Amino acid sequence: MLKKLKIHNYALIRELEIAPHEAFNVITGETGAGKSIMLGAMGLILGQRADKKVLLAEDKKCAVEAVFDLSRFPLQKFFEDNDLDFEIETIIRREISPSGKSRAFVNDTPTTLDVIKALSGRLMDIHSQHDNLRLGDDDFQLATVDAYAANVDLKSEYAEKWKYYRSIDKQLRALEANAADWKKEQDYHQFLFDELSGLKLEAKEQEGLEEELKSLENAEDIKQKLSAALAALSGDEVSIDTLLTHALSEVRGLKDFGSTYSEFFSRLESAAIELRDLAQEMERTEENTLLDDARLVAVKERLDKIYQLFRKHQVDNISDLLAIQADLEIKLEEVNNLDADLERLSTEKKAALQSLKKAAERLSASRQKALKPLSDEIQTLVRELGMPDAQVKLTRDAIDYATSGIDEVKFLFSANKGIAVADVSKRASGGEFSRLIFCLKYILADKLAMPTIIFDEIDTGISGEVAIKMAGMMRKMSQSHQVISISHLPQFAAKGHKHYFVYKDNQEAVTQSRMKELSEDERVMEIAKMIGGDQAGVQAIESAKELLARA
Repeated sequence: MLKKLKIHNYALIRELEIAPHEAFNVITGETGAGKSIMLGAMGLILGQRADKKVLLAEDKKCAVEAVFDLSRFPLQKFFEDNDLDFEIETIIRREISPSGKSRAFVNDTPTTLDVIKALSGRLMDIHSQHDNLRLGDDDFQLATVDAYAANVDLKSEYAEKWKYYRSIDKQLRALEANAADWKKEQDYHQFLFDELSGLKLEAKEQEGLEEELKSLENAEDIKQKLSAALAALSGDEVSIDTLLTHALSEVRGLKDFGSTYSEFFSRLESAAIELRDLAQEMERTEENTLLDDARLVAVKERLDKIYQLFRKHQVDNISDLLAIQADLEIKLEEVNNLDADLERLSTEKKAALQSLKKAAERLSASRQKALKPLSDEIQTLVRELGMPDAQVKLTRDAIDYATSGIDEVKFLFSANKGIAVADVSKRASGGEFSRLIFCLKYILADKLAMPTIIFDEIDTGISGEVAIKMAGMMRKMSQSHQVISISHLPQFAAKGHKHYFVYKDNQEAVTQSRMKELSEDERVMEIAKMIGGDQAGVQAIESAKELLARA
């Protein structure tokens, strides 16, 4: 339940703090005094969006903080799932900065509006007179039946089956839509794949072929230059090898004269060895360099094919060609497996539809079972609330599989004797809407396990004994729920365990909305004014005392 509410710098509220009673609270005040402003602030706790227009002082932040007692509500899993610290006394806070930036917190942990909305939606329900119009909404009517029938698990099961069926159906439709195009492209893809795979390409092949081509094209020049180089290295009496051998012979006799000469010899010896190895390698290369016209043609042809594929596929290396080849192979495999995939998905869709059908039938059966008991309960209550000839009927029509199931529910209503029931949106007046929606809230309160229920002027269009009965029902509802009622009726005001009064304070430069809890004497006078006007007389005061005594 709501233990404390603090509002700072919101609209006409500079500072407000209340600690509602755990049972029935009534808020009254003159029209325009600011009762709806408090609800607007509560809307921030419910995750509604806001901007800096709500700031009373434009240079200061707005803050709305609600403290909830969760001791009787098992919400630990919600906190775990959303990485929040669970506290018996949980604080939800919203802040709006002068720049318009909004921040949300749960127990001082920053979080998102979606999380705030999901959490507060389990803690508090605000009903205003504008919500009466929802009674004519198909989704609201179906949700009401589901709440009455406690269909949470059945709805969850159906939603899961529906989601899976839709997924399989989407896959099958996409595969069927693409199948014809894929089969048309199959021959072309096969040609491209055969062309690439037939070459048996290797990732580094291009560089090797280009190097080999240069050698083949310049073979004669290469052999000639290598032969000349070999002659200079070791070919005659004045070759480098001969001169180096002579130098080694001369320096060998100096080795014993010191480390410097020994090092000279070692370096000359190493140079001689390296030079002879180089000569041998050059000789082998020269011998292997052939004037091979056939190989030259073959290398040119292969490179030409590779270059053509580069241009065709708009790439510049063999690795990209190999990647294209692999992609084509996958596409061809998919087409080859297309019929099997179509058959598999078709079979899965049939099984999913069968499973969905069973889940839909279970949910529908539960809904249909609830229709008469719910309509009977609503009818009984609205007759007690001043509509003795009221008739309420809930009907169900079958529809195709949809997100909500296979049912369309209609609320039919007639307030007058001899008048056939029709869609509630066509038959009910404003006051009748208020009573109908209140009866629904009354019936569903325990089934929804809502800790705090707030009614905003739900008493529109009612008075007298009907108002007394409705206020009594609220009082009864408050035995298991915290109820907060914003009202303009004395019958409601008298039933509250706590009575708050909202008023405008014009003493400062800027008008402010304020709220105070009334003492017993103040309650008598406020209720008397609600009965007889600002100048309430003795009779109005006595009537106020009588209402409070009856409460």
